[in-house]
Amino acid sequence: MLSRLDQPIAAIATAPGRGAVGIVRVSAPDVGAVIAALCGRALKPREATYGVFKAADGSAIDQGLAIHFPAPHSYTGEDVLELQAHGGPVVLQLLLARCLEAGAGMALRVAEPGEFTRRAFLNGKLDLAQAEAIADLIDASTEAAARSATRSLAGEFSREIHVLRDALIQLRMLVEATLDFPEEEIDFLQKADAAGQLERLQSRLGEVMQRARQGALLREGISVVIAGQPNAGKSSLLNALAGAELAIVTAIPGTTRDVVRQTIQIEGVPLHVIDTAGLREGGDQVEQIGIERAWDQIERADALLFLHDLTRAGEAEYAAADQTIAAMLQQKLPRDVPVIDVWNKVDVPGSAPSPALLQGRREPSLPRHPATAITLSAKTGQGLATLRQRLLHVAGWQSAPEGVFIARERHLHALRRVDGHLMEAAGLLAQQAQALDLLAEELRLAQNALNEITGEFSADDLLGVIFSRFCIGK
Repeated sequence: MLSRLDQPIAAIATAPGRGAVGIVRVSAPDVGAVIAALCGRALKPREATYGVFKAADGSAIDQGLAIHFPAPHSYTGEDVLELQAHGGPVVLQLLLARCLEAGAGMALRVAEPGEFTRRAFLNGKLDLAQAEAIADLIDASTEAAARSATRSLAGEFSREIHVLRDALIQLRMLVEATLDFPEEEIDFLQKADAAGQLERLQSRLGEVMQRARQGALLREGISVVIAGQPNAGKSSLLNALAGAELAIVTAIPGTTRDVVRQTIQIEGVPLHVIDTAGLREGGDQVEQIGIERAWDQIERADALLFLHDLTRAGEAEYAAADQTIAAMLQQKLPRDVPVIDVWNKVDVPGSAPSPALLQGRREPSLPRHPATAITLSAKTGQGLATLRQRLLHVAGWQSAPEGVFIARERHLHALRRVDGHLMEAAGLLAQQAQALDLLAEELRLAQNALNEITGEFSADDLLGVIFSRFCIGK
C-alpha cells in the first residue's frame, strides 16, 4: 500500500444500503478536474454548494451538495471533495464511477479500507491513537464507549502519552549528560533528583495504565458464559439480564441446543453474555453437539456463571452432577478466569439456601474461587442487581466513564513494556556509574514503546493491520 499512497483515491463514505443521504469522497493533490467535470463550476472553499452532478454527456446523475476542502485544511491533508447526494446505492455507484472517470488522467482509484484515515495520519492531521479512536467511535457498542472514544479522538490519551514521553526524555538527557561528561565533578543525576523523577514517572504511568485498562474494557467488554445442568434456568437468566425474550424457555430438559449470545451493558461496560446447552451425560446427537459447543465457549470465557437449581440442592444425584461439572471446569478453565456460583429459583417456596451453600459448597473442587455464592430468581428479578455488580467487579471495572479514554490491547501491551523498562531502570539507577549505559538503554526502549502508541515509532506492517480494519471510505 505504501507505494500507492501518492495516488488520488475516491470511495463511497456512507454505509452500504439505502439512506436519505449518501456521501462520495475524493482525496487528491488537486481535485479541480473532478469538481469541473461533476459540478461544472468552481466551488468556494469549505462552503456547501447546491447543484446538479453531471454525467459525461452532460445529463444529471443527481443533485445535492458539493463541498471542497483545499489542502492542507482537510481530513486527509490533501484536497478533498465531498458529494452529498441521495442515498440510493445505484446513485452513489454512478457518482463514484463518474469521479473515477473524471480523474482518470491523474490515476484516481477506489480507496482501500482505512486509506483516508491512514493519509490523515501520515500527513500529520492526527496521530495513530487518534486514528484508532475514529474506528472505535464508529464501532462503539455503548454510550460510555462512544464518549471515551471521543476523548481519545480529541487527543486526551495522546496528551497523556506525550507527558510521559517528555518526562522520559528529560530523564534520558540527564543520564546521557552523565555518560558524556564523566569527568565533571557535578553529579548530574543526584543534583537533578533523577531517582525522584523516575519515581514520579512510574506513578504517572500507573495512573495512565489504569485508565487505559478501563478504556480497553469499555471497548472490548468481557465474554460471560452461563453454564450448568439442564433446567437450572440458564436461558431464563440470559433473558432476565438482557431484558428480552431471546432464548426459548421450557420445562423440558435440553431445550437449549445451541449457543445464544446477547450483548448487554452494565454502567456502560459491554458484557457479551452467552447461554449454553445444559451440561449432562446422555441426550440425543443434536444435544451432544450443543454440549460440545458449550464446552468450547466455556474454555474461551472471560468469566463464568455456574448456575445451580436451588430447588434441587438437596438431591444427592443433582449434587454429584454439579461436582462432576465443577471438576471439569477446574481442568478446562485457565486459573485467572473467575467463576461465580449462582443459585437460581430463590422465589420458589421452601427453597431458601442453607449457609453451607452460600459459603461455597464447591470450594473443594474450585478452591481458587471461594467467594460467597449469589442467590437470585431469573423469573422475578430478585438478586439480579447483585449479580450485575459482581460481574462489574470480576471484569475489573473501577473508574467512572467520565474519566476514561478508549484504549486497545496493543496500547496496554506497549504500556506494560514501558512499565517493565522503567522497573529495570529503577534497579539500575541505584548502581549509578556502574550501569549508566544499561540505564540509558532501558530508558530508550521505554520511549520507543511510548512512541509506538501514537505512531511516532511504528512498523509499516503494524499500520497495515490497523487501517485494514477500517471501513472503506474512512
